[in-house]
Amino acid sequence: MQNPVPHIIRNHTFWVSPERCLLWEEENTLIVADLHLGKSGHFRKAGIGIPQSIYKADLQRLMAQLYLYKAERLIIAGDFTHSTANKELDLFLKWRKDFSSLHIDLVKGNHDILADKWYEEANVKVHSWKMQAGPFIFLHDLKAETKLSTEERKMYRFTGHLHPAINLKGKGRQSLKFPCFYFTEEYCVLPAFSRFTGGFQVTPAKDEKIFAIIEDGIMQIP
Repeated sequence: MQNPVPHIIRNHTFWVSPERCLLWEEENTLIVADLHLGKSGHFRKAGIGIPQSIYKADLQRLMAQLYLYKAERLIIAGDFTHSTANKELDLFLKWRKDFSSLHIDLVKGNHDILADKWYEEANVKVHSWKMQAGPFIFLHDLKAETKLSTEERKMYRFTGHLHPAINLKGKGRQSLKFPCFYFTEEYCVLPAFSRFTGGFQVTPAKDEKIFAIIEDGIMQIP
């Protein structure tokens, strides 16, 4: 796996990982979005044979990143879970015991509909739609920024929800789509951490930066 790539935002260093997360160096904090825990279980309930190994692989990747960076805090920019509780979420509660000292902040997304009691049991601090940390604002959906105050809009925003992807074209009609990190001067859209998601194609404007996730590496798109 390729090493993470540093990206500076307002004098803070964020390490862009090919495992679909950011490490905020100054705060020793891992940032992710759109884990959609329990999604494969809901497909199986509907009679679609999605293997549980997909879900377990996502948890293992998250665990590996937390161990690798020795992160003290995890910020989730929405869609932590996919829908109502199922057995896969019970597996997360067991996983959580191995990281009992980890502080977890969740900015709720449109899929985060579990009862408050579940988040309490999981020791997750819930923020209804926004959270400020240092000079940054965390949201799930960028559209929510219209509700921010004038001062908050001056802060850099981290969001999820879109599951951004970039379409790379080769010679002829060849093209491939890859999940990506999408950075503008005012906000970042994180890729979906879960690999069991679709992708919304983004087209960067001048001075905007894309880091495509290609296999186990990061490629900055000019």
